[in-house]
Order: sequence, then structure tokens, then C-alpha cells
Amino acid sequence: MIRSFNITRLVFSFFIGMMACLLSSCDNELEVRQAYPFTLETMPVQTKIVKGETAEIRCTLHREGRYDEARYTIRYFQPDGKGTLRMDDGTVFLPNDRYPLDREVFRLYYTSASTDQQTIDIYVEDNFGQVVQLTFDFNNESKDEEEEVQV
Repeated sequence: MIRSFNITRLVFSFFIGMMACLLSSCDNELEVRQAYPFTLETMPVQTKIVKGETAEIRCTLHREGRYDEARYTIRYFQPDGKGTLRMDDGTVFLPNDRYPLDREVFRLYYTSASTDQQTIDIYVEDNFGQVVQLTFDFNNESKDEEEEVQV
């Protein structure tokens, strides 16, 4: 009888211990992840451009996860040179103004307005403060230089 009492007591203690472990680790709040990392990838972009020429930048936004409320914006800054940047839907960007980015595959077109070296920085940001920056450098290639190289 003492032996069956000890086994019952041991099983009961084990059961209470397991319940305590299981119940103490439970959390009634459901954790929803909202901010997922993302990258912006591009196809190779030309590095030489003449005044008036347009370079195409093919972009793909890769998201590591999906959250319905995630919103993305795009903007650019041009620290060197002069030119214009536009989206494939015709939107012409003003420097440092944010524009909604509502798709993951898109094209940008940079048109040179300078004979100097040009640099543009493109920023894609989500509504959680995560930012991805890409920098593109374009060197001026005048028509005279092209002819000298081909001779």
C-alpha cells in the first residue's frame, strides 16, 4: 500500500510539474510579425552615358515575408551631375520626394542632362523605417571619345 501510494504521488507530482511548465510558457497574445527585411536587386546598368542619353535600370523588390499592411516608397537624390529620373509608368521624380511603390518589378529611366560625372542614390523604404539604398555612377562619354576609341 505504501508502494502504490508513492507511485501515485510520483505520477501526480510529475503531472503537476508538466502542467506548470506548459501553462507558464503560454502567452495569450498572438505575435504578428510586421517588418520583414527586403532587398532591391537590379540587372547590370550601363556606366557610360552622354548628355541626353537614357539609361534603363530594371529593379526587383525581394521581400523575405509578406505583411498586408507593408507599404513601400521610393525616392532619389543626385549628389553629382544633372539629370532626371522617371518610373516606367511615366512618373518623373523630384529629388528627395517620396513616391509610392506599389509593385515589386519595375523599371527606372535616368536621362543625363550633364557632361560631367553623374551619381544617383535610390532609396526604397518601408513603413517600418527599413531602408535599402542603391548608388549608380555614370561617366560622361562624349561622341569624340567614342570615335577615337573606334579608330
